[in-house]
Amino acid sequence: MQHSFQLLLFLGILIAQNAISQDFIPAYDRFSGKETSYIHLEDGSKIEGTLEDLDRRKGLIQEVTIKDANGKKIKLKPEQIKSMYLMPSGFSKLSTNMDVSTKVKKWDAQYIDSEIIKKGYAYFEKAKVVIKKDQEMLLMQLLNPGFNSKIKVFHDPFAAETMRVGVGGFTMAGGDDKSYYVQVGDFPAKKLKKKEYEDEIKVMYSSCPSLVKKIGEKLRWTEFAQHVYEFTFECQ
Repeated sequence: MQHSFQLLLFLGILIAQNAISQDFIPAYDRFSGKETSYIHLEDGSKIEGTLEDLDRRKGLIQEVTIKDANGKKIKLKPEQIKSMYLMPSGFSKLSTNMDVSTKVKKWDAQYIDSEIIKKGYAYFEKAKVVIKKDQEMLLMQLLNPGFNSKIKVFHDPFAAETMRVGVGGFTMAGGDDKSYYVQVGDFPAKKLKKKEYEDEIKVMYSSCPSLVKKIGEKLRWTEFAQHVYEFTFECQ
């Protein structure tokens, strides 16, 4: 009974959150070793299999191990991988499916398989990222796969969150990260912190003065995803 109540509470909070506005897909750090993973390599080939291991250092992916249909374990370095779809594990999967079903209202990225995303998969792609003063090519989780033609927002694995809600020992997705890695157009992705957002809106949305004015009148970091969504679909 207690577990059922917690699950209903969990679903109720998610539905209430998702009814408000367009949002990012949550970031996750645990993935299923049972569901099929889909990996696209830089040489143009594809691998489907189950995830054996995801080796990370300081939050960044260092190596991915996949077991293919023949039971062969394949170890891949980030430089070999162009993009990949991984299914969040356990309780996270339920949260992801709930989020995707309500948050992906339109789709403008033809190179991303929307049907896979809508099943609850997290999507990672190679991106040029500014880390301190250097530029590195990293595998990053894209949080706005359905509306990223103008601005791509990647999970910051080091980001603290403004709020998380714990239910029955689980940590629910839905907190607003205090920072993201943001790629505007073809420029490298740079870290955008909550406290810097007000100074950056004129640069990020420079081609849409009406949106800059609207955001400036009532600036809310929690509406960052909605701003990116409007910039993608409503600004010419």
